[in-house]
Amino acid sequence: MTARPALSGPALAQLRVGPGRFGWLWHALPWGLAIGTYFFAGAYLTLGTAALEMILFTLSIDLCLGYAGIVTFGQAAFFGVGAYAAGLLSIHLTPDPLLGLLFGTGIAAIVGLVTGMLILHTEGVTLMMLTLAIASMLSAFALQASSLTGGDDGLQGIHISPLFGVFPFDLWGNTAYLYALGVLFLWFAAAWRIVRSPFGRSLDGIRQSPRRMRAIGTPVWWRLVAIYTLSAAMAGTAGVLKAQTNQFVGLDSLDLLVSGTALVMLILGGTRRLYGAFVGAAFYVVVQDIAAEFDPFRWMFVIGGLLVIIVMFLEGGLMGLADWARDGAARLWTRPAPK
Repeated sequence: MTARPALSGPALAQLRVGPGRFGWLWHALPWGLAIGTYFFAGAYLTLGTAALEMILFTLSIDLCLGYAGIVTFGQAAFFGVGAYAAGLLSIHLTPDPLLGLLFGTGIAAIVGLVTGMLILHTEGVTLMMLTLAIASMLSAFALQASSLTGGDDGLQGIHISPLFGVFPFDLWGNTAYLYALGVLFLWFAAAWRIVRSPFGRSLDGIRQSPRRMRAIGTPVWWRLVAIYTLSAAMAGTAGVLKAQTNQFVGLDSLDLLVSGTALVMLILGGTRRLYGAFVGAAFYVVVQDIAAEFDPFRWMFVIGGLLVIIVMFLEGGLMGLADWARDGAARLWTRPAPK
């Protein structure tokens, strides 16, 4: 029998992540699972829709924090702005979901652009506190402007027309799930292209050493504003999806806990790994649901314990396990066959 050649170093990396024999499989696996969920989730399809929305929101934080190094704890501001914008458009102008998606995303992007231009001259703890302040101010405004937002009662009366005029948003979440999955795929493809573009490579350099990037003529501030705006738009889209699928927007959409939860999801999955947001958010939502069934009051102990274990023992989060499995499969395939 002919022995398969053993691979190591760059050759193994090519097999792992490049356009090699198995490169496509690792990209197809999470999306195949997401599609399979639609057919087999049954009554849990609404939970799957919530997971897709949080994946998109977590992905927006990864672009901002993981790739660009912008320390933000106020991403919920854009999530809530997108949700309220889509809800208000549905109530007062048109219930079309696609127009609401574009409108909510655009408003969140504008808020991200304006606030980014104001705060991205700072860095570190100062920047972090400013992002928190912006989210807190928007939350306080939503509470006080009860005639516009519904205040404590939330924004009610949202009605969403059938998608493309054909597919209604039913109680079982069939249309909502596929709608959220399609939007997530488009944003994921855009993020994948961005982080591998020259613009994305420059962001990595800015994250490591802004001074050095300025020294070679890179417009650091403008590039940070650009990725911050893009991240805000993505977070706004996640908020729009939540508003449209739930047909309700509450003050919790602007809560700082939303940002904190997404950060935990990102750490669980792994930062600077786009699929880390995918894995971390899905894992969190599933574990939360299972743990809450056993004990509705202490399920956070389970999440906290898992977070401690992953941070201490899994470098790169759950994606570290995926790397280990991928390397093992590659070595198994390339080891010499028995004679």
